Amino acid sequence: MFGSLDWSTLQQLWWFIVSLVGSLFVFLTFVQGGQTLLLTITGDEDEKTLIVNSLGRKWELTFTSLVVFGGALFASFPLFYASSFGGAYWVWIAILFAFIIQAVSYEYRRKPNNFLGQKTYEAFMFINGSVGVLLIGVAIGTFFTGSNFTLNDYNLVQWTHPLRGLEAAFSLFNLSFGLFLVFLARTLGALYLANNLEHENLVAKLKASSFNNLLCALPFLLYVLISFVLMDGYAVNPADGTVVMEANKYLNNLLQMPLNLFLLLVGLVLVVLGVMLNRFTASVRGIWPAGLGTVLTCLAIFFLAGYNNTAFYPSKVDLNSSLTIYNASSSHYTLTMMSYVALTVPFVLAYVSWVWRQMDSKKLTIEELAADKKSY
Repeated sequence: MFGSLDWSTLQQLWWFIVSLVGSLFVFLTFVQGGQTLLLTITGDEDEKTLIVNSLGRKWELTFTSLVVFGGALFASFPLFYASSFGGAYWVWIAILFAFIIQAVSYEYRRKPNNFLGQKTYEAFMFINGSVGVLLIGVAIGTFFTGSNFTLNDYNLVQWTHPLRGLEAAFSLFNLSFGLFLVFLARTLGALYLANNLEHENLVAKLKASSFNNLLCALPFLLYVLISFVLMDGYAVNPADGTVVMEANKYLNNLLQMPLNLFLLLVGLVLVVLGVMLNRFTASVRGIWPAGLGTVLTCLAIFFLAGYNNTAFYPSKVDLNSSLTIYNASSSHYTLTMMSYVALTVPFVLAYVSWVWRQMDSKKLTIEELAADKKSY
């Protein structure tokens, strides 16, 4: 089946798969966003413990999806993995460290006699949900603003900036994209917790928090969208693979891929609809339209970066070192074999959905945690 597909079709298929995994990861950052709410909306230890235990049932999913995202990029677009992870390693080490301290925090937050203390681990959770998500947004932003690397004839990467990727945080676009993801994660976190907890006072605060964080996200989102309309982009000549700057490239991509523009608009509307549903009605199910909207919006952004003859990882210092889904991919044979393996993914997702449904079939209460000796 996949063996009959030509190489370019497989490359486009795998950019779709990688984009889908990355989009699901962004949705799952509701865990990170929920962690940052610990310091702002909890009134006592019971409310704090409720939030931690609700998120603690899902934190592995976010970490696993991040690993799968990196693994899928490594297998399908190894030249990107080598260039970014090998060149911009300080930013990736910082992201990895932010997720390591998250895992440690859930394990040891309320362990007796832990020498760092509960508040330290809660601060670690806040760092994971703020700095970690911000840096991921900054890294994704470089898909549009470019990075400081060159490749020689043997595809060996040389990073030309001493900060090794951290310099991307000084770009207004990258920083705005990162801050948008931080407030989006906080919005999704509040929506998820409102749907998962049985605590009238806390749920009321979470419903208000989702709306307030969406308002905080809007200025950064508007800046990113306006930038897409106005900024020059990195276009690929399909005849010879050379990369040139094209005025309004990402606006052209949206106009030339109307389905992608539709995905972006529908996704944004669904996020707003989910928040409005929670804020102005008695419903607490806004996480589902907002979650679907998040996935669709992120898919549209990834497609904007990689499709329509666009360099998805451009080099600011040497245009023709820029990476596309065609020059950065694995061989036809590797992509074919991986495609057969990918057929198992729907079964894995079905199992995850079933387990999720079982865990969330009953809202979490303080009484349940009091009876659970192994709660976080």
